[in-house]
Amino acid sequence: MINPKPHISRKQWLLPVIAILCSLRSFGQAEIFRRNHDDLVYYFGLTLGYNTSYLHISKSTRFVQSDSILIAEPHSSGGIAMGLMATARLSDHFQVRANPQLIIGGAKYIAFKLGSMKTGESTVQNQVLPSTLVSFPFQLKFNSDRIGNFRTYVLAGIKYDTDLSSNSSARNVDDIIKLKRNDLGFELGLGFNFYLPFVTISPEIKISNGLSNIHQLDPNLKYSNNLDQILSRMVCFSLHFED
Repeated sequence: MINPKPHISRKQWLLPVIAILCSLRSFGQAEIFRRNHDDLVYYFGLTLGYNTSYLHISKSTRFVQSDSILIAEPHSSGGIAMGLMATARLSDHFQVRANPQLIIGGAKYIAFKLGSMKTGESTVQNQVLPSTLVSFPFQLKFNSDRIGNFRTYVLAGIKYDTDLSSNSSARNVDDIIKLKRNDLGFELGLGFNFYLPFVTISPEIKISNGLSNIHQLDPNLKYSNNLDQILSRMVCFSLHFED
């Protein structure tokens, strides 16, 4: 006996359609929070973040000519950031923002594979360079139109960093690379504004590339001799809490 094809009643397809229409209607009537926030001339906030930093290195001619170091490979590391934020309105879509931060951790280090070693020296040497940055980013933001309690934005800017843990003034000790204290770079980012009743939460992802050579060349240091330029690189994920 052949089973008849299942029959879909009007109620079976009508109920889901009604449910979808009701949900869309309720979404359209959702309460709009902080309606006048975007008209403020300026406002402030706090920042919490996590970053992954690493170094981009260029080898010197000595690296090719000498076999004392065979490989110099930078590795990434993570750190946390805490900061303040001040935003000023330029127009309906453009804002400028200052976001000074303290970035703790994110020690930079380079792994070296040696071709010639001293007695008792390991084939692989990791040069760890602790880092505690005070960062001063200044950015231009372009905001999309607001849709309900949501908005997206892109940003570009420059930043000035100073490393409180810099070893640039250390004595000439063997097997150490020195990094300069100050760095200048540019930033590009993407973020989202979520408007809540009493605060705006803005997750943001950002890349930053250093423009200045932070390698303090010291001809007396074996590892330093084999490197030319060292540029900073960083990927940041932040949560901004705006008043």
